[in-house]
Amino acid sequence: MDVEQHEIFMQMAIDLAMQGMNNNEGGPFGCVIVKDGEVVGKGNNRVTSDNDPTAHAEVVAIREACKQLNCFQLDNCIIYTSCEPCPMCLGAIYWARPLKVYYGCTRQDAAAFEFDDDFIYKELELPMGERKIPIYQYNRKEAFKIFKAWKEKGNKVKY
Repeated sequence: MDVEQHEIFMQMAIDLAMQGMNNNEGGPFGCVIVKDGEVVGKGNNRVTSDNDPTAHAEVVAIREACKQLNCFQLDNCIIYTSCEPCPMCLGAIYWARPLKVYYGCTRQDAAAFEFDDDFIYKELELPMGERKIPIYQYNRKEAFKIFKAWKEKGNKVKY
């Protein structure tokens, strides 16, 4: 893909961010997913309009692209996003397994405008007992049975 195509797709992501912001759908974030030079998914932040804290631009675009491609992975796809992905979006991107990601603004740029994901990055480094939201393990013995059943399941789709 040449520089001109990268510029076009990144501008599409930026335009989606502006459009979503102007329509009061959520924060100023946009994302486009491309495969073989064609857009297969796009999204803008829809957290407030959908009342969904997971409706970040990247997640919206990943969901659309996977539906469009009829696949749960984004093999040979390129993601263009208006801002460096937050930890949640980064996790979704890694699970989707695209070829590469291009982003516009940095997470420090976002933090300067009160979109501060840095606290999540810091939380992930802490032991579970020291995090702001307490996380406890409970009833592992029963829950572990599900993994044993998964191992024995013959018709599973691995991912």
